[in-house]
Amino acid sequence: MNPFDPVLLSEIPVIQKIIRDEMWLEGERRGCPVPAHDTTVRENVCRVILRIGRELRESIEAQLECPPPAMDAAVECLSARDEAA
Repeated sequence: MNPFDPVLLSEIPVIQKIIRDEMWLEGERRGCPVPAHDTTVRENVCRVILRIGRELRESIEAQLECPPPAMDAAVECLSARDEAA
């Protein structure tokens, strides 16, 4: 696996949010703060990742393949400028 895989890099913030959410949820269950390295938190994070992992990766790949509309307009503008020159 390429450590600089753009899909992998895009997944990191989502995974960090899942960890924070699971820490909060387990803390609510127990009534006290729970660290990220807690066994229950880790197990729950793994379950979530296994459940949504494929969809998450496919979604990010689709986003990376299709640049945002503003980028399309900028590319068209630059192409038109280059053709006029």
